[in-house]
Order: sequence, then C-alpha cells, then structure tokens
Amino acid sequence: MPFTLDTVTTIAPYAFAMALVGLMESLMTAKLVDDITDTHSNKTRESVGQGIANIVTGFFGAMGGCAMIGQTMINVKVFGARTRVSTFLAGAFLMVLCIAFGPVVSDIPMAALVAVMIMVSFATFDWHSIAPKTLKRMPAGEIAVMVITVACVVATHNLAVGVVVGSITAMVVFAKRVAHFAEVTAVVDPDSSTVVYRVTGELFFASSNDLVGQFDYAGDPDKVVIDLSAAHIWDASSVAALDAIETKYAQRGKTVEITGLNDPSAYLHGKLSGELAASH
Repeated sequence: MPFTLDTVTTIAPYAFAMALVGLMESLMTAKLVDDITDTHSNKTRESVGQGIANIVTGFFGAMGGCAMIGQTMINVKVFGARTRVSTFLAGAFLMVLCIAFGPVVSDIPMAALVAVMIMVSFATFDWHSIAPKTLKRMPAGEIAVMVITVACVVATHNLAVGVVVGSITAMVVFAKRVAHFAEVTAVVDPDSSTVVYRVTGELFFASSNDLVGQFDYAGDPDKVVIDLSAAHIWDASSVAALDAIETKYAQRGKTVEITGLNDPSAYLHGKLSGELAASH
C-alpha cells in the first residue's frame, strides 16, 4: 500500500474511530478496576502506553488493541486478580493460543464464541444503572445522554459515533447545568457612593451571556466594584462580558473596579482584557 495523501485520508477516519473507542474503553476499564480494587491508576500513563504500543505494533502489521472491559471484569471480579502478573499471563496465554494453537482455535464454531460474548456482556453489564428506582432518581440530562448514546450506536452500528455524540451531549448538558450557578448580588454602601456587585459561580461562554444584563447601569452610583472572589473566569467570553460591563459604565461617566480575582482568572483577564472589544 503506497504511503500517499490519498491513503492517509482513506485510513484516517477509521483510525480515529478505533483510537477513540479504544481510548474510551481503556479509561472506563481503568476506572472500574480502581473502584473494585480501591486503588488509583495513572490514566495518562495508561493512555500514552496504549498509544505507543499500537504505533509500534502497526509497523509489524499487527492489529490495534486496548483494554478489554469484559475480560478485565471477569479477571478481577471472578478470579480476584490484583497484580500485573494477571495481565502478563493473560497476554502470554493469548499469544500462545494465537501462535501455537491457532488452527485448533479457528475450528471453534462462531456460535459458541457468540454465546461466550453474550454471557460476558450479561455478567459485566451494570443492571443497577437501568433499574426503575435508579432512573427515577437520576437527572433527566444523565438519562438523555445514556439513551442518545445507545440509540446512536444501535442506529449506526458504530460505537465511535455513539461515543462522540454521547460525549457532546454530556458536555452540552453540563454546560447548561453549570451556567445557572452564576449569580450576581448588589450591596450599596450607606453613603450611596459605591455599589458592590458580588458575582458567584463559574463564568464561561454559557453563563457570561446573562452577566451583562444583571447590572443597573443607569441607577448605580459613580463608583462600581465587581467582587469576583467567589467566581472563576474560564474563557474569553467572560473577559469580553466584563469589558462590556466596564464600557457601559464608562459611557455614563462611572468607574468600575474588579477585585477578588484568583491567580488563573487574573492571568486570563489581564491577558485578554481590552483586546476583545472588536469581536464583542
């Protein structure tokens, strides 16, 4: 097969799908093993190791691989495996089966293997997650993510599509949920010369849209203090919103002082403030 741009563009979508599904399954497997064994694993090291191994084996014509959640759960829950010896032995036995007993294994009827996989799926499935009592207590967004992921996988017969769509849905649900946590409360000094706005919550593109409209630009005194000690700035949209607030007050001859920024928020605000007026 020639190493050309056409070859790369043909293989790239399938390679990306395999890498995505393999990475997701490995991370999920590591998380489940951590929960069962009460240990902590380095997910980044697992991911990097898997990527390096798949790149190296690709030069030898081998197939890509990842952590097998079914085999791992049976190995850990049924047989009580706790060390790397179990992983080494599983790989060694698999290599022996493929190299030494390949012709014998190939004679096993596919129907028997399908039955084995069905039993593995049945044993590893978390049936508690779809119990009526559990579904009643779960947030609607979590149920929507689960249903949409399963529906996409069944409809497309492609696990990668379900994972991508489910991940995007989860991010949208999370952003919508966190966006409502941002609140603004105003406290006016007794002498009515200064008003202090205390902002609480996470400021990012979803929550910063409503931030600009929560200030009384016409009725506030000449000095306005925005206290962000209980807030965190995550993106450029929040900085642009703060710039817009300062601009609206400046047009009315009033000054704005922003206080209480933590170090990451102060760095982002100092880097972007005043640079986003044209795009706002």
